[in-house]
Amino acid sequence: MVVTLIYGSAVLAMLTAAFYAQRVRSVPIEGDNAQQVAKFNEISGAIAEGAMAFLSREYRYVAGFVAAFAVLMVLLLNNAETEIHEGVFSAVAFLLGALTSSVSAFLGMKIATLGNVRTTIRARKGLSEAFKVAFESGSVMGFGLVGLALLGLMSICLIFGQFIEEQELLMEMVAGFGLGGSCVALFGRVGGGIYTKAADVGADLVGKVEQGIPEDDPRNPAVIADNVGDNVGDIAGMGADLFGSCAEATCAALLIGATSAAIVGSDSALYYPIIISAVGIPVCLFTALFARLKSDATSAEPALKKQLWISTVLMSIVMIFVTKAAMVDVFEIHGKIITNTGVLVSLLSGLWAGLLIGIVTEFYTSHAYKPVREVADASQSGPATNIIYGLALGYKSSVIPVIAIAVTVYVSWTLAGMYGIAIAALGMISTIATGLTIDAYGPVSDNAGGIAEMSELGPEVRRRTDLLDAAGNTTAAIGKGFAIGSAVLTALALFSAFLVRSNMHTLDMLSPLVFAGLLIGGVLPFLFTAQTMKGVGIAAYSMIDEVRRQFREKPGILTGKDRPDYKTCVAISTEAAIKQMIAPGVLVLATPLVVGYIFGTEALAGVLAGSLVSGLVMALSASNSGGGWDNAKKFIETGKLGGKGSDAHKAAVVGDTVGDPFKDTSGPSINILMKLMAILSLVFAPFFVQHGGVILKMFGLK
Repeated sequence: MVVTLIYGSAVLAMLTAAFYAQRVRSVPIEGDNAQQVAKFNEISGAIAEGAMAFLSREYRYVAGFVAAFAVLMVLLLNNAETEIHEGVFSAVAFLLGALTSSVSAFLGMKIATLGNVRTTIRARKGLSEAFKVAFESGSVMGFGLVGLALLGLMSICLIFGQFIEEQELLMEMVAGFGLGGSCVALFGRVGGGIYTKAADVGADLVGKVEQGIPEDDPRNPAVIADNVGDNVGDIAGMGADLFGSCAEATCAALLIGATSAAIVGSDSALYYPIIISAVGIPVCLFTALFARLKSDATSAEPALKKQLWISTVLMSIVMIFVTKAAMVDVFEIHGKIITNTGVLVSLLSGLWAGLLIGIVTEFYTSHAYKPVREVADASQSGPATNIIYGLALGYKSSVIPVIAIAVTVYVSWTLAGMYGIAIAALGMISTIATGLTIDAYGPVSDNAGGIAEMSELGPEVRRRTDLLDAAGNTTAAIGKGFAIGSAVLTALALFSAFLVRSNMHTLDMLSPLVFAGLLIGGVLPFLFTAQTMKGVGIAAYSMIDEVRRQFREKPGILTGKDRPDYKTCVAISTEAAIKQMIAPGVLVLATPLVVGYIFGTEALAGVLAGSLVSGLVMALSASNSGGGWDNAKKFIETGKLGGKGSDAHKAAVVGDTVGDPFKDTSGPSINILMKLMAILSLVFAPFFVQHGGVILKMFGLK
């Protein structure tokens, strides 16, 4: 019955994604004449070609890494005095997780590049028509990704279960699935983020600031690369990130739950973590029925925010009954007695904390509220004050989300121990189909505005796409808030599982080894941010140099006589992203392996704890500062404080370009740093226990 429910929900999600994909495809590409239709096809085709070319090239490198890492898993885990099949099964799960994450990214990318031009076409008729296409394009990503995650997780559990009788060992092998998804997410987020922001910064600084031409003007050589970047960073990268959260949080809960005899004795209780995501699918599908705008609507934000509220309330009600039916009344994990009521409260605390984080994020990143308007006001005195106010906004915005997560951790840990932490993480992303839908909606709307500008459609069409895009900026910031919150809870759950698997039920924070690890872990997010920010800077410098060269050598570009060379700019972003993503990737992947092997599990535990604490604050502040700078610019562009072309607008553009890598590269990528280091440590825990601490053994300290 439980297996049927989970597979049924997965199939429902895939059918829903297919249905929405067909709906998007069925929108005809039409215009006033054949020339306009050809223009639509040319521009959207160039964006789709660039996006797929980058993703294909990036994933060829990722495929090589994944294959090599799978071999490493077999060698190291099989050397940890375990049976040969443990390393093999973990490696197979790792490969399947990486494959599923990659398919999810390609799925979202494909439909987004089909939906952008169709959103532009519908915007010629009205705002509500355009909103419908953009939302349905995002729905393909939202439902398709969750469906694939459920199919992959449940199938691995059932297939591996034929060979592994011990449930705890089985779930340890399944953890490789989450590791595979997170590894792909690392390169997708970092590589995609560097690509998109290099193009964006280059296009903005040379086009808007130096040449004074509008955003997405077809005369700008970087404009196609900029629109390609919206897809590879915010569609493929975000999708892989949240796929990793879903898989990792589920794996952590499955592994911790499998240590309880009472849970293992009940299929519904054992698979309760997967049931949470399975139940979220029909809830999100029902919620999507309310996603519509009235014909006289002037903003899409209320409709998108309504999606979050409806899905959260419905999920809360449904899970009361599901938890009572599926979870055993009382069970014990590591000496702690837990009730199904404690599990339910843990889930609800994560679910509502996620909504609170979304609300706070909206307050600090939407230009409807005071914080962003203060940044816009500060722009009147130049870029310096704009940046100062934006940084202050980000730092301040992190306070309430951190408190919300702290309360969630305390409540869930008190009521349900480490199992409660994992369930709280799943609660926060239980409505992931809705969250991903409204997140993917943003880049589709952004691309639609670019296509409208490049196709030289009327100002009314561009006004409508700008309204969609403004809502998308805010919902994208909300989505990042959800992703960061769930990443912290997921990493904490994985950290707890690592401690148990390493035979450490408590951690002495005053131990010199642990405290040294805390300091090292605390600085890792800063080093990672420095690498990704500098990567964007290096790539953007190359892009700026190329755009300036084209304007200098072909002055006819600005007068419309010469055609810009878009392909060279796309190639520059691609080359730079592939090259610059290596160092941050090595940092995240090598740190747990090196620390665990050389200094042992205690030091590694300190590193994980330190990176978790500092990473949370840095991720929140960076994402919200970037979102605030972006919407301050858009507030000025509405005609307030001078409008486009004014000194305040030029200052806001500078702030926006500084914020681009904050919100779309470094901030979101820290999520993966926290999760990937934790699950990597968990998977390799047997190796560290057996062979770790070589330098301590060398000096007789262990």
